[in-house]
Amino acid sequence: MFIATPKHSKWTILSVKGLFTLFMAMLLSACSGSVKRLDTNEDVMLSDRWNDTDSRLVAEEMMGDMLTFPWFRDYNFSNKGNPTVIVQSIRNKTSEHIPVETFINDIKRSLLRAGKVDFVVSGAERDDVRAEREEQELNAAPDTVAKFGLEQGAGFALSGTINSIVDSNGDQRVSFYQVDLKLIDMTTNREVWNGQKKIKKLADKGFF
Repeated sequence: MFIATPKHSKWTILSVKGLFTLFMAMLLSACSGSVKRLDTNEDVMLSDRWNDTDSRLVAEEMMGDMLTFPWFRDYNFSNKGNPTVIVQSIRNKTSEHIPVETFINDIKRSLLRAGKVDFVVSGAERDDVRAEREEQELNAAPDTVAKFGLEQGAGFALSGTINSIVDSNGDQRVSFYQVDLKLIDMTTNREVWNGQKKIKKLADKGFF
């Protein structure tokens, strides 16, 4: 029968401490990660959820489709300059958080880059601009003041929704997204364009 002496007890405690220190070092090493910069256009699929690539590609495809409909040709035939569009609302009706503002900016950027459509601001942004105009009336030099009553009116209003359906059997999950957008002629209340884009992603159990 082995009886631990004070010397043996000391070495046992030191061994336990050493193993604990080694374990903690290995744990910290395993938990430490790395970060690297990526090209913003690179498609990184960390999950089957809506991501920045979906936002950009859907915006570009749908806006390209919108410009092929007869309303755009008819407007150019009857008017000078670009049609002016206001974004009324694009609602996220999915169960996940989707930054709709990012999607709206992708839409605007796609059309403004093409130089074929003008946008006017709405909501709080429009109120901020009008407040700045009032401030100029009081404090800016007269020849630099932005005048009231000269805002460009929007001839068309863009609105829509983002919907999703998620189906899973425990081992795989299918995430389906449907984006519906429509463009309304604000003078006639006529729907001049209706666009739809669908996305379907399959994820294995390791991704959720």
